[in-house]
Amino acid sequence: MTRTPWTTRALAVTFSALLVACSDDGTQTTDAVVTATVGDNTGTSEPATSAPTSAATTSAPTTTAAPTSEPGTTEPVTATASDSSTGPGTTTGTTGEPACADGTIVCDGNVAKICDGMGGFHSEETCPNACAPDLGCVECVPGEGVCDGNVATHCNDEGSGYVDTVCDEVQGVECQDGQCVGACAPASLGDSYIGCDYYSVVTANAVGPTFTFAVVVSNVSAEDADVTITRGDAPVMDILVPANSVEIVPLPWVDELMIASGSKVVVDGAYRVRSSRPVTLYQYSPLEYEKDGLPTMSNDASLLMPTNVWGSDTMVIGRNSHFGNPGLYTVVAREDGTTIVVTPSATGGLVRAGGGIAADGTGMVMLDEGDVLQVLSADGAPPPNQPDPSDVTGTRVVSDKPVMVLGGHYCTFIPVSVCCCDHLEELNLPVENLAREYFVTTPLVKPPGENPFTKARMVRVIATTDGTTLTYDPPQNGAPVALAKAGDYAEIETDVDFKISANFKIAVSEYMLGQNAGGDTGDPAMTISVPLEQYRSSYSFHAPTNYESNFANITAPNGATVTLDGAPVAGFEPIGATGYAVARVQLPNGADGDHTISGDVAFGVQVYGYGQYTSYWYPGGLDLTLIPQ
Repeated sequence: MTRTPWTTRALAVTFSALLVACSDDGTQTTDAVVTATVGDNTGTSEPATSAPTSAATTSAPTTTAAPTSEPGTTEPVTATASDSSTGPGTTTGTTGEPACADGTIVCDGNVAKICDGMGGFHSEETCPNACAPDLGCVECVPGEGVCDGNVATHCNDEGSGYVDTVCDEVQGVECQDGQCVGACAPASLGDSYIGCDYYSVVTANAVGPTFTFAVVVSNVSAEDADVTITRGDAPVMDILVPANSVEIVPLPWVDELMIASGSKVVVDGAYRVRSSRPVTLYQYSPLEYEKDGLPTMSNDASLLMPTNVWGSDTMVIGRNSHFGNPGLYTVVAREDGTTIVVTPSATGGLVRAGGGIAADGTGMVMLDEGDVLQVLSADGAPPPNQPDPSDVTGTRVVSDKPVMVLGGHYCTFIPVSVCCCDHLEELNLPVENLAREYFVTTPLVKPPGENPFTKARMVRVIATTDGTTLTYDPPQNGAPVALAKAGDYAEIETDVDFKISANFKIAVSEYMLGQNAGGDTGDPAMTISVPLEQYRSSYSFHAPTNYESNFANITAPNGATVTLDGAPVAGFEPIGATGYAVARVQLPNGADGDHTISGDVAFGVQVYGYGQYTSYWYPGGLDLTLIPQ
C-alpha cells in the first residue's frame, strides 16, 4: 500500500539498553492511606545550489560558507582585526578588537582555523566540502538547504549530512529555503500537547457498538482550522473547526482493536488527524454517558499527543487483569519501518500472545505508519479478592523511531473487590518527559451545596531506575518509600492531597474508585499525573456536557492568580508545606464544553466527570519538554 512519508532517509536511532526484572509484593497501611501495595516490576541563509534534492547522505556536494574575514585579509575578523597580527603573543589587532578565545574554531572561506587566544592560531585545515563556525570542517553548513516541491532538503545541526522532510500541505506547511515553514511547522509549534498532526486509536472496551467512539478537536488558534482525518490511504472526513471553538467528531469503532481477543497488530488501525492550524485532541471511548436511556457503564477518555513530541522509550502504565478482563497497552507508529522492542516487567510476563509478542511479554515487532500493536495481559489466577499478578505496568517499550503509547484496561473494578467494572485508557508519557516531582490531588464527587463528598482514589508510582526512593509532603505514614528496580511500582489508596518526590524519574498515575466505594456516582477511570516541570500558564481543554457533573482540579503556587473562562478561581487550599495549593472547580454543563484557563505563573490542571457507574479523567494539558534524569 502507498504510505505518506513523514521523513525520508531518517537517521538511525540507537536502541536504549533494556532492563531485566524480578518481583516481590507486600501490603502496608497509613493514616490517610487505606492500602499500599508494592509490585516489584523490573524492566531491565541561502541554500547551497549544489545541495541534493533527495537522498540524505554522509557526504554532500561541496558548499562554501560565507567568509568571516574582511575583504583583502587572510584572517577572520572574529580572530584578529589585522592582516599582520597572526603570530603568537598578539592579543589584539590594529583596530583594538580582542582575539578569539583559545580553542574557538573560525572559518576563512573553506579554511577552518583553531584560535590560540593570543591573536594567532594553533592550526588550520582546508576543508574538502565546507567550513562552519564552531564546528570546523563539515559535510555541509547547518541550516543550508533547498526545496524540491514540498520536500525540504536541509543540512542537519551537526553538519554531517542532509535530511529530507516532507512539508505537509494538509497542515498548511510549505517549503522555503530548505525548511518547512508555517503555523504547523515543528519549529513553530514547540513542545506541548498543542499540535497539528495526531493519531487516535481505539482500545479494547466492553462497551456496546451502539455507543460512539469520538475525537474532540479544540481549535486553540484565532483562525479557522481545516481538519483532515484518514485511516491508511482511505479518506474518512474533512471538517472545518472555526477559530476558538470545539468540534466533536464521531468515528467508526475499529472492531479488531475493540474486541479483547488477544494481542495483535492491526494494519492501518489508527486514525490520523491533521489540522491546518494548531489544535488539541482528545478521544472518548465512548463519548456518551448514556444513550436511548441506557448508561454506557464503560467510559474513559484520553488526551492525545501530537506526533512532533512522540518518544522512543516509554514505561507502560496499565492495570491488573481482572476476572478474565485484560489490562492493555497500545503502540502507534508514525513512520514506516518502525521497530518496537518490548521488555516486560515482572508482572508483565503474562500476556495473551500474538502480534509478535510472546506469552512471556517479550517481543520485537515491525510497524508501518498508522499501524497499531495492542498487547493484552493474561489471567494470573489470583486468590479471592486479591489483585491479579498479571499486570503490564512497568513494561518497557523501546523503538527506533518515535511512537505513541496508551495504557489502560478492558474493564476493571477498583479496588479489586468493589463494584463496578469500567474501561480505562490514558496516554503514557515517554521517559524523557517524566520527572522527579508530582502533585497528586483528589477529585470531588458532588459539588458544594449538594452533599459534597471527597472520594478516595488509587495512586500508582512506577520507578524508571533501580534504587528509587520516595518522599511525601505532607508525610504519608506507612506509604512505600523505596522501589528497588526499574519497573517496580507502589500503589496507595488515599483521600489526601500530597506531593511525591523521588531521587530518580518516576511515572505517576491515578485511578478513580468504583461507585460502590462511596459518593453514589462515578466508576473507575484513569489519568496520568503531570510533572511540575511540564506545567503551563495557559490551557484550552474540553469537558463533555452530558455527564452528571464535570470538574477541574487546579494546582498552583500559593498566591497565584488563575482565571477560568475569564473568571477568577477562588477556594485554593494549601497542600502541606509545599508552597502549592489546589482548587476544585465545577464546570458548567452548558455551552459547548470548551474551556480556557490561564494564570500569572505555571500551574497544572486535571479534568474529570461523573455519571452513574461511569466516569472519565485526563490531564487538561502539559508541556512535553525533555527533562534530564
